[in-house]
Parts: sequence; structure tokens; C-alpha cells
Amino acid sequence: MLVFGLVALAAAVSASAIAYWLNRDAVLTRTQDAALDDFSKSLKEATDPLPAVPTCPELQDAADRMADNSQKYEVLLIARTEGGGPCTAASADDLLTLKTVPETLRSAVDKKRAVAGSNTSPYHLYWQRITLKGTPYLIAGARVNGGGPTGYMLKSLETERQDLNSLAWSLGIATALALIGSALLAQAAAATVLRPVQRLGEAAHRLGEGHLDTRLEVSGTDELANLSRTFNRAAERLEKRVEELSAREASSRRFVADMSHELRTPLTAITAVTEVLEEETDALDPMIAPAVQLVVSETRRLNDLVENLMEVTRFDAGTARLVLDDVDVADQVTACIDARAWLDAVELDAERGIMARLDPRRLDVILANLIGNALKHGGSPVRVSVRPEDDDLLIRVRDHGPGIPEDVLPHVFDRFYKASASRPRSEGSGLGLSIALENAHIHGGEITADNHPDGGAVFTLRLPMDASRLSEPDQPDQGGSEGDDRQSGQGGQGGPDEGSER
Repeated sequence: MLVFGLVALAAAVSASAIAYWLNRDAVLTRTQDAALDDFSKSLKEATDPLPAVPTCPELQDAADRMADNSQKYEVLLIARTEGGGPCTAASADDLLTLKTVPETLRSAVDKKRAVAGSNTSPYHLYWQRITLKGTPYLIAGARVNGGGPTGYMLKSLETERQDLNSLAWSLGIATALALIGSALLAQAAAATVLRPVQRLGEAAHRLGEGHLDTRLEVSGTDELANLSRTFNRAAERLEKRVEELSAREASSRRFVADMSHELRTPLTAITAVTEVLEEETDALDPMIAPAVQLVVSETRRLNDLVENLMEVTRFDAGTARLVLDDVDVADQVTACIDARAWLDAVELDAERGIMARLDPRRLDVILANLIGNALKHGGSPVRVSVRPEDDDLLIRVRDHGPGIPEDVLPHVFDRFYKASASRPRSEGSGLGLSIALENAHIHGGEITADNHPDGGAVFTLRLPMDASRLSEPDQPDQGGSEGDDRQSGQGGQGGPDEGSER
């Protein structure tokens, strides 16, 4: 609309300016030509009867006769008298005097030109426009050829100025009306394009927010209508595709959950048997003992994997909930380390009295995985520092090992990710760090991994000091019904489940 209005304004102003200057030139030229023609004829007719050396009264009478004209100009005649002195006769002494005539005009009028070729007269008529006391005038002068007085005329152009001012106002009003009309036309034209585009943008925004049933009403056969039809077809295909993927994802989650639950019953029996076998290891045949130890360790690993899978399905299904309590963070970290017999390998830098409202069990899961991962893949000592920062709680876990390769850093929290493809089998399932990250997210926090400049890996846990706004107190913690003891006490059994090997 702005561009359309500017173009229309430029066109209207240009047209008005051209029209004004053409009319101005025509009006002034017509008035000027008529006055000059009349003055030239009147000068000749009024001065021909005069003697060669007229008297001042005769010259005044001629000036008065010349001023009585239809063109309404004043006259000034100048001649030599019998005594040799100049005589000046003016029809209006208060308006037209010799001082009124510009010096350049007087010089041009008095200049005698050689008669030769196309120039048949020694003296010619000259004119120019001047302004006296704010009023425009046409002033002209000529000397009678063959000897005679010099005459000047002064004609007011006030009437023409008023006519031109009226024309300018009319053209200005026409320009303003043209601009208003162009603005209305631009708005009407733009609305036919902008409204469908605006509706398309709003529909795309709703679609992006997850309202996959969004559709546009289409009418017409223009390009925007075709675009709207394309949008509707794309939205329909997207909705169908998302429904298919959602159904597959739900089916996969149900399969994993059902499989995990089904495996728990035989695993419970197998675990009980392996515990008995482990207690009797010393009494077994030395050839059989290694096999028994292998069965015991693999059973525990399988049990951990099942519990991990059940925990992951809770996060994916959105059924995990926080059970908040006021926690002294230093005591919580100490309890986590002590429960897993890590006191000799971990340095703790935490002041007592830092209180936070968090889920103690989930915090223990996060700490167990981060510290256990540092002990398993890093180098001792592992240093844990706890600091409050504004409204957040900052816990850093640093080891003194070789650090994490740069190509592995973006994937350390991925599920089942193993840094070395040549070692796909390890004691962990590759889910520990991803579960720790999910537990941080459910608190409204985050975990980041990086390498320390002095060597070793650094995992930074940032949690809100008060996670109350994220909890739903009326709902039970569905994630704690099964498998939660594994997460909180896992390190005491066989160490945490790492998220990636490094």
C-alpha cells in the first residue's frame, strides 16, 4: 500500500506540476503578448502626431491617451524638449517612474543596433517581469524609430497570479483526492492478497502448534486458492502420517512395557536362584564356578536392562511424576556416595544448609549415574561441587580422565549410544545418562557435558531450587511403583549404568 501510494502521489504531483506550468506559461504568454502588442501599436499611434520636439503638456497628453486602454497598463514617456532638457510624462506618477524601470531594461531599450540583414530597425521592444511591493508586474519599453520619445509600460499581473493560485489550489485538491483514492484502491487491492495470506499464516501457525486438523476454506481459482488447496492437502497427509507414527509409537511403548513386565516374573525367580548359587560359589567345583559367576553377572545386567526399559517407558508415556521434599543437598550427595561405597574415590565440595525442594529419589538417580560414570570411564579423583546460583542449584561432577572425544560429546545422552563400535557389549545398557537427563528435565533442569581445560570430563547439573511449580501434587508418582529401588540403590549393587563408553 505504501509503494502504491507513493507511486500514485508521484504520478499525481508530476501531472499537477506539468499542468500548472503549462497553464501558467499559457496564461502569462497570452496576457503578455496582448499587452505588448497593444502597447506597441498605441506608442506609434500616440507619438506620430507629436512634433519632433514635443512640449511636456503634449507628451503628458499622449501618455494619458495611451493609458486609456483595454489592457489596463500605465505609461511613461520620455522625450527631449526645446530647451534640450528631458521631459518625463507618466500616467501614474506614484507607480511608474524612471526609477521603477530596471537599469538593464533601460540599457537594452536605449541601445541602438545596426540595421543590416534580418535587423530592419535600430530600436526594439524589450520586456521583463518584476515585483513591486509584493505584486507581480510586466514592464516593457521601446524607443520610437525614426526619432521620437521613449515609452515604457507597466501592467499588473495580480489577476493572473490569483488565477494561477486558484489553479494551484485546484490541482492540489485534485492531487490529494487522487492520493486518497489511490490509498483506498491500494487497500482494496492489497486486501484481496493479504487476507488470504494472513489466513494461510494463521493456519500454518496453528498447524505448527500441533493442531493437525487445521484446514483452510478455499474459493476461486487464482494462485492463492491453489496455494490454499496445496496447504490443505499437505496438512491432511501430515495428519495421517502423524496418526500412523503415533499409533506405531504407542504400540512400541506398549510392547516394551508389556515385555518388561512379562520378563520381571521369570527374572525374579532367576535372580533368587543366582543369589543362592553366588552364596555357594566357594563350595562349587572350580571348573563350574566361573560359569556361575557369569550367570550371576549377566542376570543382574539383564535385570538392570529391564528396569531401565520400564523407567524409559514411563518418561515416554508421560506418567513419571515428582514427589517433592525439602532436601539438604550436601546430605543428599553424601548419602548417595556413602550408599555406593565411593567415599574414598570422590571429593565433595558442598556446604551444608543448601536447601532445595526436589524429588530425593530422582536426584539420587541423577547423582548415581553421573558420579558412577565418572568413576568408571574417567580418572580419580572425582570431584563433586555444589553451589547455589540465583534461583538454581548447580552440581558439577568432574573426573581426571582423558575426557570425552569431541565427536562423542553431542551423543553422550543418547539412548544405547556406545562411543566405540568395536565394543558394543559392556556392563551397562547405554541408558543411564539418558535416564539421568530425563530426571533433570522433569525437575525443569538440564545436564550438560564438556571437557575441562586442565583435563577430564565435566558434567554440570542445573536444577531449580524449588520445583514445586512443575509438580502435580494430586497425582501419585507412578514411576515409583516398580523398579524405583533399582534406580536409587543401583550403585550399591553393581555400579551405575553408563550412557556411553569413553
